[in-house]
Amino acid sequence: MIIVPEKEISGLLTRADAYHAVAQVFASMSKGTAYNFPVIREAIGHADALYGFKSGFDRDGLALGLKSGGYWPGNEAKGLTNHQSTVFLFDADTGKCRAVVGGNLLTALRTAAASAISINHLARKDASVLGMIGAGHQSVFQLRAAVEQRNFEKIVGWNYHPEMLSRLADLAAELNIPFEAVSLERMGAEADVIISITSAFAPSLMDAHVTPGTHIACMGTDTKGKQEVEASLLARASVFTDEIAQSVTIGEAQHAIAAGLIKQSDIRELGAVINGTDAGRTSDDEITIFDGTGVGLQDLAVASAIVDLAIERGVATEVDF
Repeated sequence: MIIVPEKEISGLLTRADAYHAVAQVFASMSKGTAYNFPVIREAIGHADALYGFKSGFDRDGLALGLKSGGYWPGNEAKGLTNHQSTVFLFDADTGKCRAVVGGNLLTALRTAAASAISINHLARKDASVLGMIGAGHQSVFQLRAAVEQRNFEKIVGWNYHPEMLSRLADLAAELNIPFEAVSLERMGAEADVIISITSAFAPSLMDAHVTPGTHIACMGTDTKGKQEVEASLLARASVFTDEIAQSVTIGEAQHAIAAGLIKQSDIRELGAVINGTDAGRTSDDEITIFDGTGVGLQDLAVASAIVDLAIERGVATEVDF
């Protein structure tokens, strides 16, 4: 069995690697050659933590396994990342445990890759202002990946705790892109692309905020009850997702579905856009939403790439198991 510890991940996987792995598995999911197993995600009644398992199998890449972990909101005060996870990969031919891979940075990179893929395929080509809702740990990964997809001339940001926006302002300065903290009303009026990456259970971005032509990547809703945007916004948008089954149960679409504002058949797969079987955006006035629920296959695809790179570069630890 191969072990790739968390400390080695940053030196192995690039954003381009993550983008390629996630795009490939989204395409396989849409073709029906990769599928996710039912998600287990529960509040454990201790440390306000959410804990669970995401798993699946990709017949194209032979990635089989699971990610175990969750969200511990008090970790930042302890100097730890709030999201904690580990990926376990199994040999598809024998069932033996093939590898254990640190999952914290992996999760941030694969989540950012998913929103970047949605921007590449769904945002207007002339998008020039990027909006960021949320300034937590994962926001910087989202921002770095997003700016590689369009020629953004300005970044605007909003956060429940405004003092945390310095994290985004510092990165914007590093990227040499002007940054401004704004109200949600101004963000909706100015931003061509909006990424929401929060752990909220109530919407911040409202239907009335958003103007025609905007692409929105909702990346924080991955649990029943979570919500980042007003449900009625999905009713006037073209809605895409990583996996429809998760979108309607634990993703952003759960609220619009429950209210009868949209039907499950209204939601489309981002993988179909990648494969060219769905046209994606069809006009500059269309509002597009990507409901990024986070699927286990993303983690397995990225973890498999990491294992291959670790073996190639001699930083993998092999143990008898």
